[in-house]
Amino acid sequence: METFEAYLERKHGEIGLLNDCLRSPLHLVRPRSVDEVVDSKFQLAAALRAEHALQDWKATETAWSHATSPSSGPFAFSYDYQRADLRVRGPSFYELERGCRSEAIYTASGMAAISALLLASAGIIGKADIVLLPGTYGETLELIRSLVRHLRLVTLKLPLDDALASAASPQILLLDSCASAGAFEATLHCNGSALDLLIFDTTCFAGRSGRIRRVLRWAARWDIPVVLVRSHNKLDSLGVEYGRLGSAVFVRWSGKDMKAGRLMSESLAAETGNAVRLLGGAALPAHFPPFVGTAAYWALTKKRVAAILRNGRHTARYFASELASLSAELHFTHGLYVTLRGRRALNEATARQAAEDMSRDLSGEGFPIRHAGSFGFDFAATEWFHDATTDRYSVRVAVPDLPTELWKDVAAAIARWWARHQGAP
Repeated sequence: METFEAYLERKHGEIGLLNDCLRSPLHLVRPRSVDEVVDSKFQLAAALRAEHALQDWKATETAWSHATSPSSGPFAFSYDYQRADLRVRGPSFYELERGCRSEAIYTASGMAAISALLLASAGIIGKADIVLLPGTYGETLELIRSLVRHLRLVTLKLPLDDALASAASPQILLLDSCASAGAFEATLHCNGSALDLLIFDTTCFAGRSGRIRRVLRWAARWDIPVVLVRSHNKLDSLGVEYGRLGSAVFVRWSGKDMKAGRLMSESLAAETGNAVRLLGGAALPAHFPPFVGTAAYWALTKKRVAAILRNGRHTARYFASELASLSAELHFTHGLYVTLRGRRALNEATARQAAEDMSRDLSGEGFPIRHAGSFGFDFAATEWFHDATTDRYSVRVAVPDLPTELWKDVAAAIARWWARHQGAP
């Protein structure tokens, strides 16, 4: 259990890390409240972006001037017109084990990364089955149904058994970090030898998460080429959503007898880079957070995510007890948020309004909660949620990095509000 004083000291370290990235650091006092933590971090993030614009004013979209080498903290960039050939030198957002090589292609968002990858797969893989778990991110499913017609959606059902057995068509497994815990774990106990490619959306896992390592070991065991796709403005920015940034990281195993898979992965990486160029989805150098990569950053990120996960486990247990009939999904494999349903079926509008009303009311009572469509913050975030598999709407409660006892009070307040407004009349 983390005390409020220990929490403030840890947040002081996060604020200091951001502040140290400024050329002229600000004089900041130790925060005394959650609101001061949030305000300081977002103000510093804005100052960093402004400083980047002033520092690299010659680094325009047309790259008219070669008198500057654009950079952002440990990241250095080179590119020509419209960043179509953007090259990035800097630290990895992952901790990949020995025995594998990787190539990263950065994009303007996580959806830009997976869109370019899936569209590029048409020329490399051709018609194929894309196998996925219930609960896969709704916009990814919408993308495949609407624009990626060469891939046939196959949604697995539990128990998986031989769900990944050989098929007539090539098979791509899309493993999403927002799947349910049971389905995710079941996948890693399957025989993956029939798979031609694994696409792993890691957005909801910290970059050094043990679950990412487990998936990579499973893929290496079955000699499956892997592409890690990610939105970086969730867990990689110390809770400040520094900028829209995505990536596709192509992982290849060294010393493995998988020549065909390796060649396919290399060709797919090249075609994905070409798709990023044609779609205009290249990353913006200003959106690379300058505070990543150091030992201090990794230590603070690890503590942040650990606190969120501890609070998430408490939330799942508490809501299962207090809101059993009003809980939608409490056991996502990432543990970062839960979803609640109403006594009557919600649609997008009513779910959005419920999220807004609850956040407004509880915030008015002094609780750190806001209506915000993301997660990984220093405050609880609520938003409408659509399960694309069941076509049902609910309200997502994203668990924050808060001291243990404070979060217990917030969770209890959420349960009371939800039972009063959405429970039995």
